[in-house]
Amino acid sequence: MAEALSDNLPAKTDGKPPLFGLSFLENLSEMTMLRQVGLMVGLAASVAIGFAVVLWSQQPDYRPLYGSLAGMDSKQIMETLAAADIAYTVEPNSGALLVKADDVARARMKLAAAGVTPSDSNIGFEILDKDQGLGTSQFMEATRYRRGLEGELARTISSLNNVKGARVHLAIPKSSVFVRDERKPSASVLVELFSGRSLEPGQVLAIVNLVATSVPELSKSQITVVDQKGNLLSDMAENSALTQAGKQFDYSRRMESMLTQRVHNILQPVLGNDRYKAEVSADVDFSAVESTSEQFNPDQPALRSEQSTSEQRTAANGPQGVPGALSNQPPSAASAPQTTGGAAATAGAIQPGQPLLDANGQQIMDPATGQPMLAPYPADKRNQSTKNFELDRSISHTKQQQGKINRLSVSVVVDDQVKVNAADGAVTRAPWTADELARFTRLVQDAVGFDASRGDSVSVINMPFSAERSEVIADPAFYTQPWFWDIVKQVLGVLFILVLVFGVLRPVLNNITGGSKKQLALAGGDVELGGMGGLDGELANDRVSLGGPQSILLPSPSEGYDAQLNAIKSLVAEDPGRVAQVVKEWINADE
Repeated sequence: MAEALSDNLPAKTDGKPPLFGLSFLENLSEMTMLRQVGLMVGLAASVAIGFAVVLWSQQPDYRPLYGSLAGMDSKQIMETLAAADIAYTVEPNSGALLVKADDVARARMKLAAAGVTPSDSNIGFEILDKDQGLGTSQFMEATRYRRGLEGELARTISSLNNVKGARVHLAIPKSSVFVRDERKPSASVLVELFSGRSLEPGQVLAIVNLVATSVPELSKSQITVVDQKGNLLSDMAENSALTQAGKQFDYSRRMESMLTQRVHNILQPVLGNDRYKAEVSADVDFSAVESTSEQFNPDQPALRSEQSTSEQRTAANGPQGVPGALSNQPPSAASAPQTTGGAAATAGAIQPGQPLLDANGQQIMDPATGQPMLAPYPADKRNQSTKNFELDRSISHTKQQQGKINRLSVSVVVDDQVKVNAADGAVTRAPWTADELARFTRLVQDAVGFDASRGDSVSVINMPFSAERSEVIADPAFYTQPWFWDIVKQVLGVLFILVLVFGVLRPVLNNITGGSKKQLALAGGDVELGGMGGLDGELANDRVSLGGPQSILLPSPSEGYDAQLNAIKSLVAEDPGRVAQVVKEWINADE
């Protein structure tokens, strides 16, 4: 029996299992050509996808540094970033310059320090620095100057905050010596605004004034401003009444904000944040008033001028009048009076210019001159006086400044005071007392400049605030943070590689090498079984021995379970390494 068994068993091997690679190649050579090509393409694609996933998971988060490289020196940008050891990439579709999210601020600082800034395509006065040929005409010189002026104006307008770019077109006619042929220049401005921004009427008016004052004899009415959407902006500045109303409204809002801030500054240290609300309404008078008044004080007269005239006239001639009989009669002869009364009567009748006679009829002599005294001629005397007086007068010219406050209305609502019990920490709410509200009212009045004569009103009311008066802004979720997505990318990459290896590559390799696994297990275990076919009946009751360093006798299949179990235990105790190798090969074969 032993001889027959030894004859049917295969010859012993040298103890080394066949190479795994050789077995793989043997099984691969047994496949058809189409299956071999498909297998190799699948393996190559799996490896490529695995590498791509690994690279994708390790790729950092890139952010745009500049939206576009148009108008910038690309070479200088690359040299600056390379010198600073900053990784960058350029988006092929949009042309945006991308750098790592952690390097955005540092890259911008490096480029700014190197003087790399976006530049426009407008040509300014540097066009005049170019050499001009000897044959340059006056027309070309004027055209170059106009082009440089347009470029400088476009650059200036582009420096505004809301303006992304601008183009200026000037129409400057040729000057003429004839007044009737003189034409005024005109200009048109096209502004490109940033997305979501617009120009206010005041800013449009500023652009119009800027262009008008930069070109000689250019009036503001000859300037047109248009945006990139075709909207006419210069028409907005023509409505001066609406513009003035807008300025007045802004002035009122600024004044109200200033007064509200004063109330906030005085109440916040006392009440705390979110414990009160204050609003101020200001009635502002923007009317311009000019008044002139003249007042007199009749109780204080003053002599301004005085004119006095005194006139005395004596007639030296005889009777005068209308020529006639009475006028031409000579004077009657004088007669001496017989008595005193008669002498007096006679003397009274002496004609003017005749010698005076005394009572005795003798001529009266003038002691000063020694000549006889003559009767006086009739005389006229007139006195005239004119006095001019001035009364006290005051003249005042008053011009009221615009923006005068007519009335202020201040409303303040205060929340209930919160009290915390020191013993148990209980929180209670209690309304403010009338005295405390009166003190708050005085503080607010002094803060806003309360004036009762103009009708100002200040109201401070205590009312409990609602528990849901403000919206609570939740913290951003963790899955919106950049670091979370970096971890997710790496985890997804690892999971994909594991699925690719254990779900695709390993089953394919096991399928290819499955035919030789049992042979490798038998060869590694040195199983000396051969010629088992056709010997079922003869070997059913025989024992089989495993060759090796020590011969192990295995029980026959007909023996009981306990005998087989004891034999296996003995085998495990004697050579555990060989048993482990056999079990491992069994597991691989079942998969």
